[in-house]
Amino acid sequence: MSELTFEMEEHHSELGRVEISPEVIEVIASIAASDVEGVASMRGNFATGVAERFGKKSHSKGVKVELGEEGIAISVYVIMNYGVSIPEVAQSIQDHIRQGLKNMTALEASEINIFVVGVQFEAKEKQLEAPEAY
Repeated sequence: MSELTFEMEEHHSELGRVEISPEVIEVIASIAASDVEGVASMRGNFATGVAERFGKKSHSKGVKVELGEEGIAISVYVIMNYGVSIPEVAQSIQDHIRQGLKNMTALEASEINIFVVGVQFEAKEKQLEAPEAY
């Protein structure tokens, strides 16, 4: 099994080359998307759910990176808060990921696809009445 990496063409020097693993791009995209207001959480798969129950934090949760001839394709799976404008929040997620990726790796994504897989409703807080003193 060969591991796919990205080579940063701009930074060749006498010291060597810089390679970036797709997992790094997943982490950058996941953190950038989580920071957007209106995003309730990122959607992971069954394995990340089990790992988180055992205390392992998954920073690449809800992000899939694919390498193609056209470039880097990033798919982001999010659960949004109820009442937000989904198109505006999705655009903000794309902008945050694009900016974070450019700042940290100097790479550009050919596409950033946002999949809204759920809506998070705020749970109503149950107010317990204090028992009356006798």
